[in-house]
Amino acid sequence: MTNLFNLIGSLFGYILWAAFCVVKNFGIAIIIFTLIVKLILLPFSVKQQRSMAANARFQKKQKEIYEKYGKDRLGAQMEIQKLMQKENVSMTAGCLPMLAPMLVMLGVYYSVINPLTNTLHIAADKVSSAMSQMYAMPGMGATIGNNNYGEINIVKYFSSVQQYMKSGDGTLFTADEASKINGFADGFNFLGWDLLATPANSSFASMMWLIPVLCFVTSVLSMYIIQKLNGTKTSGCMVIFVFLLPLFTTWIAFNVPGAVGFYWIASTVLGFVQSLALNVYYNASIIEARDEAHRVVLRRQQEAEVAFIEVPDYVPPSQIGKSAKPAEEYPKKNKNKKKRK
Repeated sequence: MTNLFNLIGSLFGYILWAAFCVVKNFGIAIIIFTLIVKLILLPFSVKQQRSMAANARFQKKQKEIYEKYGKDRLGAQMEIQKLMQKENVSMTAGCLPMLAPMLVMLGVYYSVINPLTNTLHIAADKVSSAMSQMYAMPGMGATIGNNNYGEINIVKYFSSVQQYMKSGDGTLFTADEASKINGFADGFNFLGWDLLATPANSSFASMMWLIPVLCFVTSVLSMYIIQKLNGTKTSGCMVIFVFLLPLFTTWIAFNVPGAVGFYWIASTVLGFVQSLALNVYYNASIIEARDEAHRVVLRRQQEAEVAFIEVPDYVPPSQIGKSAKPAEEYPKKNKNKKKRK
């Protein structure tokens, strides 16, 4: 699975590196990169928004059923089951469109935490050798700590340890690769934050703690406001996303380099703006009005396709078999006959 995420991260890494080459700042590059990813995932976002709007309409009808049946919960549940079949509503429908964006988001995460292999696209064997040599340097292992973010640490300390990284035939990295890494490291200062630093290991004065806090606040607020706009309540798997996901991302953002947490913030804020825009065109009221208009048009089409049958004039039973004329011989009534004054 890690290989899959690294593959996705490597593909998105080309976009991240292109953005960085233009602006020369990793923070701004992440914002541009996240915007491009949101545009790529727009079809999934539209589907998710339509599902949320349909769920809001279903909840409204569900409430009416409970009010109608009162204490008869069994009858209400049976009626709700019929409504779900009629409306084609599934309690997990709002979760399914999230799977593809989550997979992509994890791939993007790997492009951020593995900048050398997935963004700069330096050979993995060179990067692995560099990490081994850096952690073997006296005192460096204790300074760096967790090696899960070894590539970010190489970028962070590259100017100091570059000269000690050797290969069998000399310098480990070529002059061009070393220039890319040094230029990359110079662009990680954004709004006073060192995006290569980890909030857990930074001082309070560095304000790095703001990154995990903003991760939590933006996640909770955006979900709350979007649900208010759609008129939905948390149910099913949505409860997990509303409460556990922000806490999980906050914990991650506190223990990883700031670049990762900043990506979560950028992704959340841009996703919130996208949801506000989609809500204008795909809210519950508009979808209900469109469905009603579609039903009216369909009903008219069905009525137009029904053949008109002309009913013959009425013949009294007493006249049947006597002097009754065939129906087609009876003169038709003059519909335009004027009424007597």
